[in-house]
Amino acid sequence: MGKEVKTNAMRILDRMKIPYEYHTYECKEFTDGCHVADLLGLPYEKVFKTLVTVGNSKNYFVFVLPIAEELDMKKAAKSVGEKSVAMVHVKDINAITGYIRGCCTAIGMKKQFVTRIDISAKEQPVVIVSGGRLGLQMELKPEDLCKACGGEYADISEKRNRV
Repeated sequence: MGKEVKTNAMRILDRMKIPYEYHTYECKEFTDGCHVADLLGLPYEKVFKTLVTVGNSKNYFVFVLPIAEELDMKKAAKSVGEKSVAMVHVKDINAITGYIRGCCTAIGMKKQFVTRIDISAKEQPVVIVSGGRLGLQMELKPEDLCKACGGEYADISEKRNRV
């Protein structure tokens, strides 16, 4: 593969001495999390996406949840003490976070935003999140993700297709 390229998120984990593994895949443009999991042969419940929202207060909030689930906007707002939250427009993601669509990770954004990680992460020995660039995913313990992004667990997703 040649020289290993570290992303900001990876450098932060290294600095914090948080162990992680990374997975790479071919990707020239945005692809959704389910497709990424399929490419890497990973179970959907272990792979988490990062969503950025804005609240009534005009503050930004970050939510990390399983790729096959939807953000429950009411639960999300309540978890951060807002009346409501709305998704940030895709064109604004880079200016707000420093990441582009499909590469957004809660670790190493331009600014530390209030972050909530879906409670289901605690059920997993490891979770997989974006590594901060297209074609890169990082695998780490959920508690290490919390530590690295200053996050807290919350019930924020709509549980779809659960038996």
